[in-house]
Amino acid sequence: MNIMASIVHLFLALILSPLLMGIINRTKAIFAGRKGQPLLQPYYDLIKLIKKGSVYSATSSWVFRLGPVIGLASVIVAITICPAGGFGGMLSFTGDFIFMAYALGLMRFVTVLAALDTGSAFEGMGASREVQFAIIAEVVLLLGLAVLAIGTKEISLAGIYAGLWTNSVSSLGPVAVLVAFAFLIVLLTENARIPVDDPNTHLELTMIHEVMVLDHGGVDLAFIQYGASLKLWLFSALLTGIAIPLRTGLPLTDMAVNIIGILAVAVLVGIIESGMARLRLLHVPQMLVTALSVTVAALLWILR
Repeated sequence: MNIMASIVHLFLALILSPLLMGIINRTKAIFAGRKGQPLLQPYYDLIKLIKKGSVYSATSSWVFRLGPVIGLASVIVAITICPAGGFGGMLSFTGDFIFMAYALGLMRFVTVLAALDTGSAFEGMGASREVQFAIIAEVVLLLGLAVLAIGTKEISLAGIYAGLWTNSVSSLGPVAVLVAFAFLIVLLTENARIPVDDPNTHLELTMIHEVMVLDHGGVDLAFIQYGASLKLWLFSALLTGIAIPLRTGLPLTDMAVNIIGILAVAVLVGIIESGMARLRLLHVPQMLVTALSVTVAALLWILR
């Protein structure tokens, strides 16, 4: 039953992940008093991009063409490890959360390489900013998962999330709240959302992630946007599994609760983007250091 639920969760992630972008856009439109885009607009955009051809710069090489493909494959591998509620993903083994972090790091690495391969000063600037913020965000992610591993005495994501809200470790509630708050900041950072970055901006001097993909088009850009949707789904699943204290022992029920939580995270992201402005670049590291401090506080709590 666990294997079947894991396969269903992967299938739903591949199908429903673009819907998260539509939910965010509709939430922002409601708060702004606008009708907004159709809820399925991200699907229409992906289909339109797939039907288009790609234009490559004379200065780019095979690195530029391979970047979107490896990036999409990396995030799909990471999702196969990501648990959904109280049960693990399709791939579950000792220390799998470290492998998941490396898969996400590979996705960022090939995207940065593709941006640098164009020879564009703007894309190089965005790549530099992306790596600068990722240095702290990755530490927060790994440290948060390490804190939960210490608390549950498990070293796999399946074991960590299955034992997080059991009666025997109910004292982990404060730790889970602290880690969930830190993971929310990591989610906004890793997915280039406000207040870290504005995915709808067209001002190159203030762009971070979007500036790295300015030269991509057609199928390549579709792979990048689809990969971004899957990455948002992954981080939302990680956050929901920590924030929702519900373990029924029934894989399909836990998965349903997790998916509802993932959709709720998309609404929360839309609310945050509607109520906040984009931070100045100098203030983004300060926000990430705050998340790191919260995670360290969780570590000290668990070691007390």
